[in-house]
Amino acid sequence: MADSAPKLDAEAAIKRNPHPDFKKVEASRPPFDHSNQWHYVQTPKPTWKPGEGANNPSAQKHREIDPYAEGRPAVHNYKLLISGIVPRPVGFVSTISDDGKTTNLAPFSYFNLISHDPPLFILGFSGGYNRPKDTLSNLVATKECVLNIISEDYIEAANYCSINAPAGISEWSFSGLHPAKSSVVKPDRVQEAVFSIEAKLVETREWESRMTPGKKTGVLGIVEGVRFWVREDAIDEEGVLIDPAVLKPISRLGGITFGRTTEAFELPRPDFDAATKDPEVAKLAKPKVDGQLQ
Repeated sequence: MADSAPKLDAEAAIKRNPHPDFKKVEASRPPFDHSNQWHYVQTPKPTWKPGEGANNPSAQKHREIDPYAEGRPAVHNYKLLISGIVPRPVGFVSTISDDGKTTNLAPFSYFNLISHDPPLFILGFSGGYNRPKDTLSNLVATKECVLNIISEDYIEAANYCSINAPAGISEWSFSGLHPAKSSVVKPDRVQEAVFSIEAKLVETREWESRMTPGKKTGVLGIVEGVRFWVREDAIDEEGVLIDPAVLKPISRLGGITFGRTTEAFELPRPDFDAATKDPEVAKLAKPKVDGQLQ
C-alpha cells in the first residue's frame, strides 16, 4: 500500500498529480540525461566572508500562515510542508506479516536518520493504529523491517510500490524488484538497492489531530539499524564512506516530483578559535541579550 501519502481515499482531494495526462506532459520534456554524472563544483560564492549574510539576497516579502486558521484544511498544510521541507530522503521499507505469509514493500517520504549510536531512523505513518497501513501493521506485529535507499537505477519500480493495492497484496511482483535474504531480520532486503539497513522496532507513538480533537492522524515509528548492506562497488575499503556516484540517491520533493543528486560542493565547518584570529571576524563575536545582538 502507498505509505508515503495520507489516507488512500483522500488521494482525489489531495490532487497530488497536477497533470490530467501525465504521459503527454512527460513526452514534451527533455529525456533523462544519463551523461550528467556526479561531480563537484565551487560553492555559490567562494569569496563569501563571515558576516556577509546571504550570497543572493532577496527583497521579496513573506506571507504569514497560521496552520490552524479557520477554514484551512489539513491537506493544505500537507502540501505546503512536503513542498517546503525538501529534499527529503525516501525510505523504501520491506516488511512481512506476523504469520510470514504476506510481504510488503512501500516508499515513505516521512523518513530520516536521527542517531548513529545506536543507529536510529524514523518513519512517519499517516493514519492511526485503528486504520494502519500494511507496513505499520507488520512492523508492530513483527518488530522488524528493512530500509532500502532508492537510487536512480530503480526509481520507477520503487515508485510503483506506492500503488493502492488491497491489504494483503504484495507490491514486490508489481515492481519487478528482487528480494534478497536478510541476516538478522525476517523481511527481505531489495537486491537492487545499493544500501540497505536491517532494522528492529524501538517504539511507536500515535498522534492526534489539532484540527479535529480525538481524530488519530499519524504514527511515529523509531527503528534501530542492526545490519548494514552496501554494494561492494559503492563502499570504501574501511567500510566507512558510500560513494554518491554509485548510490545515485533519489530525493522527494513536493507532489509527484522527485530529485536526483549529481552536483555537490564542499564547505568545511568553521572553528571559532581559528576564525576569530582574524580581527575583522573577532569583531563579530557579540553576545545576545533577549535574542538581540549587542
